[in-house]
Amino acid sequence: MPIQDVPIQSEVQREIEERAAAPHIGSTHPLDPLTAIELKDAVRILAREGYLGKSVRIVSINLVEPSKASVEEYQPGAPFERKALAVLLDRARRASSEAIVDLIGRSVPSVTPLPSDVQPSIMLDEFSEVEQAVHRSPLFQAALQKRGVTDADLVMVEPWSAGLYGTELTEDQGLRRMRALCFVRSEPKDNGYARPVDSMVIVIDLYKMDVVRIEEYPIVPLPPEPGNWAREYIPNMRNDLKPVEIVQPEGPSFKVEGNQVEWQKWKFRVGFTSREGLVLHTITYKDGAVERSILYRASICEMVVPYGDPGEQYYRKNAFDIGEYGLGMLANSLALGCDCLGFIHYFDFPLVDSHGEVTPLKNAVCLHEEDFGILWKHTDWRTGQSEVRRSRRLSVSFIATVGNYEYGFYWYFYQDGSIQCEIKLTGIMNTTALAPGETSLYGTEVAPRLNAPFHQHIFAARLIPSVDGPNNSVVEVNSLGVPTGATNPHGNAFVAEETLLTTEKQAQRHVNSATARFWRVVNPGKKNRLGRPVGYRLVPGENCPPLVQPDAPIMRRAGFTSKQLWVTPYHPRERFAAGEYPNQHPTGDGLPVWTKANRNVEDTEIALWYVFGHNHVPRPEDWPVMPVAMLGFQFRPDGFFERNPAMDVPPPAAASNCCH
Repeated sequence: MPIQDVPIQSEVQREIEERAAAPHIGSTHPLDPLTAIELKDAVRILAREGYLGKSVRIVSINLVEPSKASVEEYQPGAPFERKALAVLLDRARRASSEAIVDLIGRSVPSVTPLPSDVQPSIMLDEFSEVEQAVHRSPLFQAALQKRGVTDADLVMVEPWSAGLYGTELTEDQGLRRMRALCFVRSEPKDNGYARPVDSMVIVIDLYKMDVVRIEEYPIVPLPPEPGNWAREYIPNMRNDLKPVEIVQPEGPSFKVEGNQVEWQKWKFRVGFTSREGLVLHTITYKDGAVERSILYRASICEMVVPYGDPGEQYYRKNAFDIGEYGLGMLANSLALGCDCLGFIHYFDFPLVDSHGEVTPLKNAVCLHEEDFGILWKHTDWRTGQSEVRRSRRLSVSFIATVGNYEYGFYWYFYQDGSIQCEIKLTGIMNTTALAPGETSLYGTEVAPRLNAPFHQHIFAARLIPSVDGPNNSVVEVNSLGVPTGATNPHGNAFVAEETLLTTEKQAQRHVNSATARFWRVVNPGKKNRLGRPVGYRLVPGENCPPLVQPDAPIMRRAGFTSKQLWVTPYHPRERFAAGEYPNQHPTGDGLPVWTKANRNVEDTEIALWYVFGHNHVPRPEDWPVMPVAMLGFQFRPDGFFERNPAMDVPPPAAASNCCH
């Protein structure tokens, strides 16, 4: 029910009785995401205390994660606190705040107003409300008539975050805004992105949910072709594919208890937030009889998609899909046999909308095993002895739809102690129209008179290492050729040069393929049997720097993209690379601000931030739906184990049709 209609008095006594009987309803560990009952509790408590009402929207409610120390000291069955952070927006007062809700004490111990120039992220409800507001606007109807569009029902309105660029009109000052682009479907189920209405941008006031104005540009005819992609529009499907069956007759090798997963020698917890989506906690690997810690927390904490067309109606297309929208709120319910194959375990996570309604998100996260080719192999041609092992990996994933794009986020665990993060990009490109005979310097014509602008997808991973304990350091390793001379008379030598990164400024680094650069996270207090600190290696994958200029307005908010590696002291409030509230932020926040203090990052609790990007120069083959593009990184043991930890993986069974 809507938040203003919560029957507070009748519910309170029942909830008190339920809490007395089971204070942690549905949650069995301090890091468990908020349950549906806990979310409903939070809404009721906020309403009872007078913080909700007709003009107040709930931007988000998420678990306040307990301190690392309390998590590490926690024993099963012991009591633990449950607190929620609620971000609230009062449209009537044009004000927002953060409220801490104590779910055990059933109180609101603190409410902190946010600065007047800070805007919380855009709510899912606001997307549909913007489209409705645009369609009922007389300005919109008149603009369509001017462009010869006769059926407004076929017009697809796509709201974009407006950002803040220093060129805003006076009438925009202090507004919570979105900028909407328009596309015309040729029929109700058509791909709207095939026919962009390039000649207008609609500015909407989200407080009043009214159209402020329509910015008009030279009219360009609609591209001539539809871009249908659904199965009913594909006339000649392939008919030569034979079934591939993924069969595990004895069930999976993993075990799930609540949100805790055990597989092979791995153990970790699966979490979820409305902003980041999938979060992994307390990742350990059992080495002999010892359970050794590797990562305390891992997530993709921010992303930005800068577009490279300088046109007046385009240059503001720079969406922060995590900080401005929230990937968890946009997560898909995954389908067996389509999104995931094999023996699947799904995790469901409830979400709360801006009106306080709690809804289940079924099958939000998929857990399954995959065959991944050869793990290791050797043949001794002298003795004829040959051994091979098949690699199996555990996949944990979720998929979010952000307007036109789909993003799949995958974390893989391997039998050799390695972790991989992979992001899969697919969906439909955002497009612009070309006039007859026109070309663009800033995009690719992917269909007649249809342009797909150049753009980038830049992600930030936040890793909290705990490599054999909380105090870690980061060492940069560069492979360098040795000049020909007395120590290298034949010119063939090269060395792996190590540099300890001791401060935040020193630890702001770029990837460098010319030196095969990687970074080693080590524990200075723990040595392996060879006398070196135990460690894990961060190995870059595909990457590229931001191609916008350093003085571009977008870089005020996306300053984290200027480096590919950042190291900071661990701080629980330093969670997002672009800061807590990048939406319309006037000056920018996050990593560039925090690291000005140049704090020590040697032999202490640290946060490791890895920034990686995909540069998308579109192809005609990316239309109408682009095949998956992949990028990511690996976190691999480097002196952590005494030898290859996958030596004890057994050979394939004779009945598995594999050599052995």
